[in-house]
Order: sequence, then C-alpha cells, then structure tokens
Amino acid sequence: MVTHHHEPVRILWSLVALLGGTGAAAERPNILLVVSEDHGPQLGCYGDRFARTPHLDRLAAEGVRFTRAWVTQAGCSPSRASFLTGLHPHQHGQVGLSTWGFRMFRADTPNVVRSLRDAGYRTGMVGKLHVVPEEAFPLDFHRIDRGNFARERLGDYARFAEEFIRGGDAPFFLAVNFPDAHDPWPRQVDGLPPEPLDGDDVEALPGFGIDTPQLRAAVADYSNCIMRLDTLVGDLLAVLDRSGKADDTLVVFMGDHGPDMLRGKRTCYEGGLRIPMLLRFPRRVPPGQVRDELVSSIDLVPTFLEVAGAAPIPGLGGRSLLPLLAGGTVAWRATLFAEYHTHAAASNCFPQRAARDARYKLIENLLPDEVNPGVAYTFKEFHSGPAAVAAASEEVRAAYRTMERPPRYELYDLEADPHEFVNVADDPAHAAARAELAAALDAWRRETADPFLDPALVRRFDDEVKAVRSKAKANARPWGYLDYLAGPGPAPDAVAPAPSGRAGRDGPEGDR
Repeated sequence: MVTHHHEPVRILWSLVALLGGTGAAAERPNILLVVSEDHGPQLGCYGDRFARTPHLDRLAAEGVRFTRAWVTQAGCSPSRASFLTGLHPHQHGQVGLSTWGFRMFRADTPNVVRSLRDAGYRTGMVGKLHVVPEEAFPLDFHRIDRGNFARERLGDYARFAEEFIRGGDAPFFLAVNFPDAHDPWPRQVDGLPPEPLDGDDVEALPGFGIDTPQLRAAVADYSNCIMRLDTLVGDLLAVLDRSGKADDTLVVFMGDHGPDMLRGKRTCYEGGLRIPMLLRFPRRVPPGQVRDELVSSIDLVPTFLEVAGAAPIPGLGGRSLLPLLAGGTVAWRATLFAEYHTHAAASNCFPQRAARDARYKLIENLLPDEVNPGVAYTFKEFHSGPAAVAAASEEVRAAYRTMERPPRYELYDLEADPHEFVNVADDPAHAAARAELAAALDAWRRETADPFLDPALVRRFDDEVKAVRSKAKANARPWGYLDYLAGPGPAPDAVAPAPSGRAGRDGPEGDR
C-alpha cells in the first residue's frame, strides 16, 4: 500500500501564523462534521433545480465544493464506519446495517474519535452513530443516539450542539447527524419548509431514466426534506457563530450516500456513491473553490488528524485534503474505489466492487449473471416503476435488465453517459479503459487484502446472508463472516447478541 507523507502539522500552523493568522489561528482548530442521511448532490450549489438550500449554498461559497466525492459503500452503517475509521468496509467489517447485527471485526480498530480524544480533543456526537461496537468510539458527549425518522424535536440538534460547543475550552470534534433526507419523507415538519413542493413542481431525477407521478411525488417530498435540513444546518452554523469559535473551526458537510430511490442507495451507481462534500476552513483555505479531484469519505480521517496535530493512523488508503486545498500543484489519485455487500439481509445482498477515474466507471459484479435481489426490493417502494420501465426506450430497458442480472463487468463513459445507462464493457472502442480500470481495481483489492478475491468466500457470505430473513434472527447470534472474512491476525472480538430492543432502535432504518 502506498504511504503518503505530509509535512509536520506544527510547521503548517507556524506557517499560517507567519502568513498573517492571529495567535488563535495557530492553535489547534475545532472540527465540526455535519452528515446528512441518504443525501446525494441534491443542493442548489450542485445545480439542483428544485431544493432551495441557501445556507448550504453559502457554506459552499465560503469554502470548497468537491464535485467528485464518493463514499465507500452506499449504505448507512458501512459508510459511517468508513468515514470514522478511514477504512473500506471489507477492511473494518461493518459490511451491512448495525440494526441487522452486522458489526466491525474488532472493537480496537483505530478511529478518528479515539485518536482525537487521545490528542486532547473533546469528542461529541448529536444523532445516531449506527456502527457497532459502539464502545469503539469513546465519545465524551452523545445525544439523540437513534435514527429519529419521526423527526421529533428537530430543534434539539442545534440545542445539543450548542451545549457541547460551549461546554469547555479544549478544542472539540463534533459530528452532527441529521435524519431528514432519509425515507420516509414528510412533506412538512414544524412548518418547515414554509412553502413545500408538490409533484407538479419537480421532475424525476435524471438517473432514474423514467418519470412517473409516483416518482415525482417522492422527489418533491425528498426535496422538502432537504430544504428543511438546510434550515437546520443554518441553525447549527448560527450556533457556531454565536459561540465565537467559527473562525477557528473546520466545517465539513457531507451525505452518507445517495438517496433511497431507483439506482441510488444500495447500488454502485453514481446515484448511490456520489455525495455532496463541502468544506469551510476560515483563514486556512481560500473560499470559493470548486475542486474536481477524485475524493473519498476516507480522506476525512487523515484530514482531521492533520488539522489536530494528532498521530497519523498507519495503513489508511485516504489522504489529507489540506495539501490539495493550499494552492499549487499536488500529485493526486487517479482512481477511486468503492464496494457493496449487503444492507439488511436476504433482500439486498449482492457483492460488488467499483472503480472510477476522471472519465470511466467500472463495476465488477462478484456474482455475475445472477439476479440482484436489491432491484425488486427497491421497486416495492416504487410500484409504478416496472410498468414505466417497460414503456421506456430500449436504452433504459437495457439498463434495468443489466442492473437486475448484471454481467461480471459494467463499464460506463461518465462524460458521454453520466447517468450510466449504456454498458460499454464489451465495446472494442472502450477496451483500453476497461483493461486499465480492471487492473487498477484488482491491484487495489490485493493491496487491501479483499477477502472476496476468493470466490468461495463470496459464495459463503451470500449463502449466509440470504438465509437470514428477519431482523430478530439476524440479531440472535453473531454473523459467521466475522470469522471467515477477518483475514490473518488476531481473531475478531467475541460478540454477543444485542440487548433486547437495542439492535432495532433506529426503527425503519433496519429495513431500508
């Protein structure tokens, strides 16, 4: 694995002070991570035509907007474990939802919460963690530790954040996890948004390839949730301003993966993997930047550790974003990687690996020519979809056939086909791109010791997961993959079933 070396952080902050920063600017800054559930780049600053998001648009204008940001897996628990550990799911083990008993291989996996706490930071979270074992993350402060998809007391997110931010003089790390873009999508809560949209006001997302009244109604209410989220983020940023700590705080806003709609969440398509990522760092990072480099959610751990002057965690595949944003020429990655395993259990297990470069995207399906059960699972929520697909163009029909029973490789030219409707994996005109990405994907899988390089383990995992058809059964005993996928080294932690009522506390998240 390639190791990236950075200048010592103390030199970086000394340079900041010499270039005109105040004494406070040279101190270790605070870190505020704002995470939105099931949220792709549906914001005004990303060109969305329906959701009005003035607060997040202002955050983008005051900082950096990344146009090509990916998560590691388009599922809640795997994605969250990745941006907290800096590892991909096949490395940390949280390959499915924690509410279905999936968990990290080891409680002592290094993570950003533990590292920052060891470096003298106060650590806090408002909103769900959704990664187990929870004791792996030694938070000093945790409020609203559940999904809250009923949207109860939404004002508490900013209120608890203010309590924590004002709760001490030591630098802080605070993650605030908002539920609003997650299904179900209530049209209005507590008068927000004040002018909600209806289906007649919007269109279906272009990645669907179809447009039905049911899909438009869903997009309208999804947009309403994002507009409500924008107001809540505005309240949170106002809390930071009132504290007097805004100028000394790195703020990052991101989605944990794309929306729970067709060709989004639980897939390796751009609709699932691509997220908004905004970064504001007053006096350190010039505002108004739009960056097209390939960045990943696993870049956040090395970024936060460098900002804090904390010891780096060895063996991470991510890179600190700070050198990229300081100006000048930086050699950056040419390829991004992601994956998929399962979400709940039998209804959406279908292991995949994916890679993209500046132009092309390759998906490797590890059970080629078999039915992907996640397609039928998603269509249960959008029951008018199959009829609309049947009436669509041959290009769209072919895309859905590919998704339902995919070949080993799918290759998409994202410049010509940004919504991934035309699989060009067998087109001789794109053979060189396929070979290059396939070689890069294979090399990455070997460097990261991907256990699914062994086809027998792919089949074993698929058989194990598809045999479990209820959350109660999933939580009745530890998953076997914790032993056979963990690889060499110490055995994974012995785990017991979750206490009664604990595993399913996030409510609908256990099924979606």
